[in-house]
Amino acid sequence: MSGQVALVTGAGIGLGRATSLALADVGYRVMVTDVLPAEGRSVVAEIIGRGGAAEFHALDVTDTATANAVVEKIQDQYGAISALVLNAGIARTLPLGTLEDAAWDETMNVNLKGMMRVMRAAIPGMQEHGAGAIVCLSSIVGAVLGWSEHIPYVASKGGVMGMVRSAALEFAGDGIRVNGIAPGVIRSAQTLDPVNSLGEEGLAAFAETVPLGRVGNPEDIADVALFLLSDKARYLTGQVIAVDGGTTISL
Repeated sequence: MSGQVALVTGAGIGLGRATSLALADVGYRVMVTDVLPAEGRSVVAEIIGRGGAAEFHALDVTDTATANAVVEKIQDQYGAISALVLNAGIARTLPLGTLEDAAWDETMNVNLKGMMRVMRAAIPGMQEHGAGAIVCLSSIVGAVLGWSEHIPYVASKGGVMGMVRSAALEFAGDGIRVNGIAPGVIRSAQTLDPVNSLGEEGLAAFAETVPLGRVGNPEDIADVALFLLSDKARYLTGQVIAVDGGTTISL
């Protein structure tokens, strides 16, 4: 992958961090983007320490001008982005009875519209290059399941599935593949939050329900993303793959 450029959103922690490291390990020059500069720069330092190539770009996916500018800067310096991982997202406990429009809009703006913004910015370069691979992070909640008191999150992740399938059709003729991953419960900063997600005790309890006997790790998702971005997945587009230890087939 020498010389090929990958851009990962939400790359400072969790799934984004693991995917950035995996991409660098196989030779991509990784553009680590996040709203968390310290965490993002730490990932860059880790990649460089392992002999890889990476740089940090501050990117708030809710800002169209910034998304366009970051992608343009990368393309001006390195050419078309070969691999795009759209991972940035937020999850909030938001019971419908007290849900305010602003909270709904915030979730959609990050999880769905933010994904669209970065994809929209990167697609023209891929079209000009005649190739590209995109992976969008959905979730088994939204793709298959519901989640009480998380309607905005679930709705946004369901929307990601529609985006994947429609974008795959729209850009297949340009040599661009678009796929998604629907992670199950993955140990991360997000799921360890006991207010907005499961917390440590909740993760331990959920692990007992998973057919493979554990919750996932970020690397479990990163490895699937790496496959979807690789030429080994050259005839695969428009698919959203559940990576959940068997959770959704056990219900």
